[in-house]
Amino acid sequence: MRENFLTIPKEMQAVEIKKFGSAENLSLCVRSTPKLSNNQLLIKILFAGVNRPDILQRQGNYKVPENASDLPGLEVSGIVVDKKSSNLKFNIGDKVCALCHGGGYAEYVAVDEGHCMPIPRSYSLAEAACIPETFITVWSNLFMRGKLKKNEKVLIHGGASGIGTTAIQLAKHFGAKVYATAGSEEKCHAVEKIGAIKCFNYKIKEFENEINQLTNKQGVDVILDMVAGPYISRNLKCLGVDGRLIIIAVQGGIKDEVNFANLMIRRQSITGSTLRPQPSTKKAEYVHNLIKHTWEYLDTGKIKPIIQKEFLLSDASEAHKALEKGDHVGKFIMKVS
Repeated sequence: MRENFLTIPKEMQAVEIKKFGSAENLSLCVRSTPKLSNNQLLIKILFAGVNRPDILQRQGNYKVPENASDLPGLEVSGIVVDKKSSNLKFNIGDKVCALCHGGGYAEYVAVDEGHCMPIPRSYSLAEAACIPETFITVWSNLFMRGKLKKNEKVLIHGGASGIGTTAIQLAKHFGAKVYATAGSEEKCHAVEKIGAIKCFNYKIKEFENEINQLTNKQGVDVILDMVAGPYISRNLKCLGVDGRLIIIAVQGGIKDEVNFANLMIRRQSITGSTLRPQPSTKKAEYVHNLIKHTWEYLDTGKIKPIIQKEFLLSDASEAHKALEKGDHVGKFIMKVS
């Protein structure tokens, strides 16, 4: 179905993981340009997002699904240059952003059409590369799974991260009262500027005590947590009656002790998810839901990702080091071509 738009090379540049370990193990390589399966688009990548799962994959701590590319990279923006079927809604030459099943650290990637999204009118291609993995993770967990509603109170951990800055903007825009945590006073100030009522420096304050003091011991309705470990019991101390705790990462560990009697008395629930292993149809459902409920606000620029820094694809190791250092507010992206 390819039209005369661009000549598609048989090979492409990509970034591979030579062996599990440090950021230095990311290396430029030459790979075959992906072949298309049914209902897939081939995207010439212009920008790629850098995310925490990429680091975990590089370290050997993130299992890659058997049907996924071994190349890191879960979100991109670019141009459609080929498609498998003429019945797909996107055409060759369209600019899109896409949720990838791996393979985003490359010049080309094959993506299911249902995982692709139009570029919001107010967004640059660089900004659009920050949408797929990050916005879908936030939307599917905070709003679909967590059922966050207008006027409810929400605590967002890691408020200065790409996930955090996105969650704060979305939650505030949809009428929630937002609290957050971050690891420095500078970060806390930045987080409050983008919409948090109060951001707590977790290095010097016990967030659960601060939340209970600010809410008259009522707690919050929803917590978005990427730490887990010892945060679980602390979260439950400031989670209100009928509150929902949503776990999206386990940076602090996979275990903690929970008082289930208190959980039952307060009718609290704990849930969580990881995005990449979910079926293609479920991811397409998330994409559809995100576009339906948020795109008018993205189109007008009312909600925009915060980009800390842009790297070249050849500097992927430096992008990983910057993300691991943790001094950022927002997202890191890579310019591919």
